[in-house]
Amino acid sequence: MANPATPAPRGGWTDVLPGLALCVLTALLARTVHQALPSQAGAIVGEVVFAVAFGLFLGNVAKLPPLLSPGIRFSFQKVLRAAIVLLGATFSAQQVVTIGGRAVLMIVALMTIALLAAHALGRLAGVPGRLATLIGVGTAVCGNSAIVAVAPVIHARDEDVSFAIATNTLFGTLCVFFYPLIARALGMSDAAFGTWAGAAVNDTSQVVAAGFAYSDAAGRLATAVKLTRNALMGPVIVLLGILYARSAAGAAAGDAARGGRPGGFLVRVQQSVPLFVLGFLAMATLNSLGVIRELSIRANRDLAQDAQWIARVFILIALAGVGFSTRFDAMRKTGLKPLYVGLIVAAATSGACLLWIRFLGPAAR
Repeated sequence: MANPATPAPRGGWTDVLPGLALCVLTALLARTVHQALPSQAGAIVGEVVFAVAFGLFLGNVAKLPPLLSPGIRFSFQKVLRAAIVLLGATFSAQQVVTIGGRAVLMIVALMTIALLAAHALGRLAGVPGRLATLIGVGTAVCGNSAIVAVAPVIHARDEDVSFAIATNTLFGTLCVFFYPLIARALGMSDAAFGTWAGAAVNDTSQVVAAGFAYSDAAGRLATAVKLTRNALMGPVIVLLGILYARSAAGAAAGDAARGGRPGGFLVRVQQSVPLFVLGFLAMATLNSLGVIRELSIRANRDLAQDAQWIARVFILIALAGVGFSTRFDAMRKTGLKPLYVGLIVAAATSGACLLWIRFLGPAAR
């Protein structure tokens, strides 16, 4: 994800603190501005958008001194990985079981469609593969959270992350406004709309906004379906890590055949499933087994909610760092093609979900 022009940190905290402090202050600014918005606007446009936007603006308008680079890099590498581990405490197998087997099958099918469509369209349009993957993941799984979780696994560039978040936010916001209108025109039931919104809208906040804008019943079902998509983020991260590691291993094998040094088995395993992904899965397992709930009872506070709050703060700090490290000229080279890919992937997922509901029924009746 790092900008090649950014110097690597030398490892001391004195090197890290200036840039890290800048990212923390930017994250606080993003949260303050987001909280000042009207509640309906705040539910549609998440605070992460402001963190990236402020970082992008300041990083491209002002000439940042080199001493900030180590801390900025630390923010979007170490801080982001810590946030992903903490997010594991909010996922559980029970979320998947609660919604039912047919709904889970629908979600898996739609996720597959989104990821394959993004990959195919990206190749056709000449969009960088990792950017196309991030767009597909944002549409398929859980919006910006999935984008920031997958980005370090596939070694995505800063501008890829920024572009994917912008695309995800744009189409998710349009869904909040237009899905209820379309559903009213089609005469959809609460169950049908709740299934559609929960399976086809991107971010959780956008799903909640769209679902409850239709009805309370639709909002509750949409939230349940969306949480099931969220719970499947772990397997998606591992799968993409393995696929990209195999691709890298193939390239390394070619280098070795030309005289380079091949990577060992342990190195390939570490590339496939990074340590922070194992941490995410471990936290999700503890939550599924009820360990976190038991610890919450003993501590007399909701530890899963605490972990989620800290993770959100860490993600804001990390995405401020992503914004600072992204250059507009690099994004301009990519052009508008990623937006077209995102639009088609979102439309394909939405249309497939409607067909599923039409012929196989909604997640609940």
